[in-house]
Amino acid sequence: MQPASTENVSAYSSSTRIRVFAGLILTMIMAALDQSIVSTALPTVVSDLGGLAHMSWVVTAFMLTSTIATPLYGKLSDMFGRRPLLGFSIGMFLFASLLCGVAQSMWQLILFRGLQGIGAGGLMTLSQTVIGDMVTPQQRGKYQGLFTGAFAVSSVTGPFLGGVLTSALSWRWVFLVNLPVGLFAFALIMLSLPGGGAEKRPRIDYLGAGLLSVATAGFLLLFNSIGTALSWTSPLTFLLLALSIAVFLLFIWQNGALLNLWSVWVCCGFPIFPSVWRQPGSCHLP
Repeated sequence: MQPASTENVSAYSSSTRIRVFAGLILTMIMAALDQSIVSTALPTVVSDLGGLAHMSWVVTAFMLTSTIATPLYGKLSDMFGRRPLLGFSIGMFLFASLLCGVAQSMWQLILFRGLQGIGAGGLMTLSQTVIGDMVTPQQRGKYQGLFTGAFAVSSVTGPFLGGVLTSALSWRWVFLVNLPVGLFAFALIMLSLPGGGAEKRPRIDYLGAGLLSVATAGFLLLFNSIGTALSWTSPLTFLLLALSIAVFLLFIWQNGALLNLWSVWVCCGFPIFPSVWRQPGSCHLP
């Protein structure tokens, strides 16, 4: 993300900023609430749909897809612009929330939570990115403080709101409550946030995206399952750890970062390898 210049910031009027930031704060609240509100309703969900043995996957599926999608949204928004990616993120989140609200089995709910995580992966990261585009670095801390406060309040009130909705209405409203809030936020952002910022000839690194997704999924599944579904000394635990590390290193190597790091290490020297020490300024990378 490039720092916001004075010329770019001046292109946004005060009313435009207010509308966009109001939509972004609602988006942040919606994303923060969803992470805490669902946990409160899970016992009721299990009693209605069954599938106690798979209850943890309602949370794991969401975490898995949102964690994988988060870095992809950041890169794709640089290539295609913030507005379309943010619109897709909110739209996917709302569509999946509707599906979760009408799920008829535990496996359907797990699948729809995975779809919801794909949308949720862009809600927070793109909200912060848009702030960086619309305000100067000197003002950025003030606006990010508002978003941090909204996130904190939503995280605290989420369990309470989840309990109220589950007791007064139904556990399905834990998901359906996202629809009016999200639609209002979607309208504010889509009608106020200007387009643009897309690259003329975007080049998508499909291999890099795939490797990063596989490595992230492996680490997340490992740390979420160890001690429960997997024992600390299980061969499957070590296999999953080794595969995740190998794929992650392959991702770094595929992007050239590992080669550049090794070049700096050998060329410029490092204290624990005095034999390859070089004088400052003598390092010339290829």
